[in-house]
Amino acid sequence: MLVNHTTRYLQSESAQKEIEVGTLVNYLLIDAIEAGASDIHIEPWESTLVVRVRLSGVLTELVHLPLALMEKLAGRLKVMANLISYQTGLPQEGHAPANSELGGAELRISVFPTVRGEKIVIRIFDPSNRSFSLANLGFEEETLQKMIQLLDRPNGLLLLTGPTGSGKTTAIYAALCHLVQRHGSAISISTVEDPVEFHLPMISQAQINPAQEFTYPIALRSLMRQDPQVIMVGEIRDPETAAIAVQAGLTGHLVISTIHSGSTAGVVARLINMDIEPFLLASSIAGVLGLRLIRKNCAFCSQPYEPEPAALRWLPAEMIETANFRRGAGCPECLQTGYGGRTAATELLVVDEVIRDALLQKMPTRALQQVAIGQGMTTLWQNGLRRVLIGQTTIEEILRVIAVDQA
Repeated sequence: MLVNHTTRYLQSESAQKEIEVGTLVNYLLIDAIEAGASDIHIEPWESTLVVRVRLSGVLTELVHLPLALMEKLAGRLKVMANLISYQTGLPQEGHAPANSELGGAELRISVFPTVRGEKIVIRIFDPSNRSFSLANLGFEEETLQKMIQLLDRPNGLLLLTGPTGSGKTTAIYAALCHLVQRHGSAISISTVEDPVEFHLPMISQAQINPAQEFTYPIALRSLMRQDPQVIMVGEIRDPETAAIAVQAGLTGHLVISTIHSGSTAGVVARLINMDIEPFLLASSIAGVLGLRLIRKNCAFCSQPYEPEPAALRWLPAEMIETANFRRGAGCPECLQTGYGGRTAATELLVVDEVIRDALLQKMPTRALQQVAIGQGMTTLWQNGLRRVLIGQTTIEEILRVIAVDQA
């Protein structure tokens, strides 16, 4: 567990007399923000209320609290998020605005009833911990240059895919900021999101509200009459949204969005399953970017090591001979994790004439993937291995993040 403000407070004399819940919550939030966490999980276990933080995508224990504090802690967080404090049997979601005590961080708070009590997950939006620059995302140089070329197009559909927490929103925000820097006030950019995670300069952002029937399709239809050049759609999750996004990409707009799929090439099958005709996809899709976030070795304690034989079996023999295998030993700088920060591993499928023909032929996902590789696409697995060979990360980390069937 991490040494932190919370632990010191709990060991102090004032806390021994009576724990002040408002102070305790503030310390929990400050500890998480200072550690660079993306989420805080507060969950009742058998005998303790455990608090964990997600650091570089991995949950790490912060502190164990007495179960007796659960109701007070939940009540305090519900008040912060303007939720119904006495309601315990139903899920609730709310938003706590930016707070100067927390360095301007905003919080999204989700409360979920379990058989042991309420589980609370807090998503942290820390403006000081986010930079929206394409150059700082850690993209491979080849991917970065192709991505910039795709953003220079006047129209088409650019899709990002990857699991939750793989950096899709950050990459899209960086792409939008790139367009603003390039064109200034001469470009009109509009977004429809669920929710708006950060407020971007010179960009018109809207947040859907299904309770008032303000959904993605309704927002997009209205947005088409707002004369935008670039439209960002938070997520394509239903056939109606997919159809409007494809149509917008065909009619002179650059549309950037995310879509969940098992693989980069699998995005096409997902859209066909949403009743989008292959000839429309062939005409509208400009590119699909697959994203994964991988932890980098700590710069302070990284040292040579020999990976486990089970991990090495995925590498060709000639690669093993020349590889510079390194791993962090764990130190105070990396909170004993051996890792410091994350970078992106990518897979960019650029739709050219050959790929268009493959789309029109309704090629299965695996065959489409092979065609894309033949056209020069570097896979997630290959880009991940490159980082292992230069000692930037470990083979175990690549195997954790990138599925072996994508090798």
